[in-house]
Amino acid sequence: MTGREGGDGRVNGELDHGKEALARRFEADRGHLRAVAYRMLGSLSEAEDAVQEAWFKLSRSDVSAVENLSGWLTTVVGRVCLDMLRSRGSRREDPLEYYVPDPVVRVHDATDPEHTAELTESVGLALLVVLETLSPAERLAFVLHDMFAVSFDEIARIVDRTPAATRQLASRARRRVQDASPAAGPDARRQREIADAFLAAANGGDFEGLLAVLDPDVVLRADGGKVLAAASKVVRGAEAVISQALMYAKFRQAALPVVVNGSPAFVAVVDGRPTVLMAFTIAEDRIVGLQILADPERLAALGLSDEDLARATF
Repeated sequence: MTGREGGDGRVNGELDHGKEALARRFEADRGHLRAVAYRMLGSLSEAEDAVQEAWFKLSRSDVSAVENLSGWLTTVVGRVCLDMLRSRGSRREDPLEYYVPDPVVRVHDATDPEHTAELTESVGLALLVVLETLSPAERLAFVLHDMFAVSFDEIARIVDRTPAATRQLASRARRRVQDASPAAGPDARRQREIADAFLAAANGGDFEGLLAVLDPDVVLRADGGKVLAAASKVVRGAEAVISQALMYAKFRQAALPVVVNGSPAFVAVVDGRPTVLMAFTIAEDRIVGLQILADPERLAALGLSDEDLARATF
C-alpha cells in the first residue's frame, strides 16, 4: 500500500482524489449556481461571492448521503443569498428608485441577431428591478420556485416557515412581478432595429422619430452611483424622456452596440473608455423602459476589451 493512511481509513491519495472529483462536480454546476445567485442579488460580484461561499460549505460538509447534489447546492446558494439580502437591506444607502442592477454585457454580433442569451442573460434588467422591490423571503421563494422549480418544502426550510406560508410568499411575489412586467416584445432583430432607430433619432434631434419608438408611459431610470449621484434620476413619460434624449444629443459620443441581459443596448465611448450604458426594454414595438448606467466604477467592470471599445462608431 502506498501513501499514509488517514484517520478516516483512507489513504491520502484516495482522499485527495475524492476532493478533486468533488471540485469537478462543483465546477459543472457553477454556471447554474451563478444564475441562481444573480437573480437573487442582481449583482455579479455578490453572485460570485455567494457561489464561492457555497463551495466553502460543500468542501467542509459530508455529502456522501446527498442524492441530488445540484439541488443541495442550489438551496445552499439560496440560503447564502437570503442572508446577503437581509444584510444589504439593513445597510443600503442607495435609493432603490434609481438602482440599475449589474448588467451582463456581450458585444452585439450583427451577423447573429438571434443568438440565444446565456443563462445569466435570460433575465432582463427590468425584471431584476422589480425583484429588488420584494422582501428577501419573497424574492427567494419566487426565484427558487418559479425560476428553478425548487419545491416549497425545500424553500420552507430555508426561510423557516411552513410550506403553505412559503407558497404565499411566492404568490405575492408573482403578482408583483406580473403587474410590473411589460408585454412580450418582438424578436431580437426587430428589437435591435427599434434601438437603432432611437439612437439615430436622438443623435439627429428628431422629436417625431423618438416619439414613434417610445411608449407614452416609458420610464427612464438612470443610476450614476456614488461618484455621479446627481445623474441618478427617474424620468416618466415619452415627452420627458425625449427632452432628456435631445439634451444629451449635443454631447454626441461614439456608441458600441451591445446586448445586455438578452436585450439591445449601447455603450457610449469617450477616449476609449465606457461612459454610459443604455439598455432598452421593448414591448409591442415600443420602448417601455430605458436603463441607464453611468456609474464609472461599475462601467469599468463591464469586461469590455480595448478591441471591443475601439469598434464604437458615431
